[in-house]
Amino acid sequence: MQYLWQKASRQQARDPAARPGENRRPEFPFFRRSRIWGLGLALTLLGWLAGCATVPYTGRQQLLMVSQDREIALGYQAFEQVKRRYRPAANPELQAMAQRVGARLARAANRPDYRWEFVVLESPQANAFCLPGGKVGIYTGLFKYIRNDADLATVLAHEVAHVLARHAGERLSQAQLAQLGGLGLGLAMMGAGPAAAQTAMLGYNLGTQYGVLMPYNRRQESEADRIGLILMAKAGYDPAAGVDFWRRFAQVKKSKLPVPAFLSSHPSDRDRIRAMQAFLPEARRYYHPQLAQEEPQGTPPSPRLWQGHRNRRVKP
Repeated sequence: MQYLWQKASRQQARDPAARPGENRRPEFPFFRRSRIWGLGLALTLLGWLAGCATVPYTGRQQLLMVSQDREIALGYQAFEQVKRRYRPAANPELQAMAQRVGARLARAANRPDYRWEFVVLESPQANAFCLPGGKVGIYTGLFKYIRNDADLATVLAHEVAHVLARHAGERLSQAQLAQLGGLGLGLAMMGAGPAAAQTAMLGYNLGTQYGVLMPYNRRQESEADRIGLILMAKAGYDPAAGVDFWRRFAQVKKSKLPVPAFLSSHPSDRDRIRAMQAFLPEARRYYHPQLAQEEPQGTPPSPRLWQGHRNRRVKP
């Protein structure tokens, strides 16, 4: 160690930028590595403290760095913003259809602590969304491709599956880990030049986005397809109708410019349909057709229509 101090002192003496008499402590690679090791230890400790959860039906272990209460609060906050941006569909038949199908899926999800709400919103986009705590929205543009309750159940069950699996909280946790990783890289590159540090950070951001986050998003989408088919079956809808809907919807999207798989947050249509066909035998074990004609007694009240009310956390 004494030799290292002497060597560093000689290097400082040869540094023309060093002022005479300046007493600067040299920085050794050892100390730089110590910062990196310390950050790595902190990340490991943070992950351990965050704890793991198990996704229902699939049994996959997931790392969650945000509490469920916080996740739901963010979901309700986001839902308030949605209500300010979009207006509910004026067609009462569409709203009634969403309520009818959504109520059955909410019972199948068996999470009465969530404030389930299924709303049809005026927008030409053919899409739907979910928010933590049981908030599900579907845009009127998607009804061009929905022929019956089973088709709508396919879409809504997929969104309900995202809620059950806490995919929103998982994505938030992954984003936080990615930010911490970027911080660690920044510390590691402190001794490098600006160009090298910028290049390294750019490579990290691209690698994280397209090498980690995007593939994980595709995995979550496939997981939501699997759980969604099970929820459809438990609610009394034939899960095979779900595969038929996505196959028909994929044919409509063929006219659009395809996005490369590694740039997409969703699996390709071909991979998605193939995976759903493989999920069908599992889903059929939950299928009870008589539920389509029978409304169970003593169930929680059906989700409400959009009334502009403010959402508050409901304790189980």
